[in-house]
Amino acid sequence: MKLNEILEFLSLKTMAANYEEEAKKALKRKDSYTDYLKKLAEEERLKKLERSVNARIAKAKFPFIKTFEMFDYDFQASLDELYIKELSNLSFLEKAENILMVGPPGVGKTHLACAFGVKACQERKRVLFCQADQLLEDLTVAASTNTLPDKMAFLSRLDLLIVDELGYMPVEGDGANLLFQLVSRRYETGSIILTSNKPFAQWGEIFGDETIASAILDRLVHHSHIFQITGKSYRIKDKMGEKT
Repeated sequence: MKLNEILEFLSLKTMAANYEEEAKKALKRKDSYTDYLKKLAEEERLKKLERSVNARIAKAKFPFIKTFEMFDYDFQASLDELYIKELSNLSFLEKAENILMVGPPGVGKTHLACAFGVKACQERKRVLFCQADQLLEDLTVAASTNTLPDKMAFLSRLDLLIVDELGYMPVEGDGANLLFQLVSRRYETGSIILTSNKPFAQWGEIFGDETIASAILDRLVHHSHIFQITGKSYRIKDKMGEKT
C-alpha cells in the first residue's frame, strides 16, 4: 500500500492530505524526522478536535451560534460583565451549579445561554439546548410511550442542559410533574441553564400549582447563579436608532 492509503486506512486523513507538502517544508527548514512527525501529528490532533467540537455543537441543537464576544454589554447595563466572564470558565459545570436568567423578551438571555453552551462544546462537554415547551412535549410523549426512563437517563447524563423560554406558554397536563422529576434527577449532579420571561414569584401561574412551582424553584435556585436582566430589546434597538 502507498503511504497515503495507509494513513487513510488508519483514519489519519489530515496527515494523508498534508504529509507531502509538509515534507517539502521540513526539508527547507532542516527539521528532524521527529519534528516533522510531530508537526503532522499535531495538525491531525487539531483537526480531529475541530471535528469533535463541531459534532458536539450539531448535537446540542442550538438555534444559532453565539459567543460571549458577540454580546453587547453596553446595551444591557444591568448585566455584570465580569460575573459573566468569570462563569465563562465553566467552573459551574464541575460544581453542578445552575444559571438562571430572568427578563423580558429580547434582552439577550438566549444569546448568553447559547454562548455558555458553545463554550462547553468547545471544552468537549455534552450539551443539549431545548425550548421549554418542546422539552415538556418530549417528556410527555416519552411518558405515554413507556420510554420515560430512557429519556430521563439521557437528559441526566448531559453535562449541561439548556432550557429556554420557560413561561411563554402555560405548562399543562403532567408537564409540571415531569419537569420536577427532571430537575430532581439533575439536582447536584448536572448543570441547568434556564431562561424565563417570568419572575420567580409568577412561576405558580406557569405551572398552575404553587406547590410544585416552589419545589422546582427550590432545587434550581439552591446552587445557582441568578441574573435578573432588565433593559430594552436588542430586536428593536436598530429600529429605535432609526427614529432618533
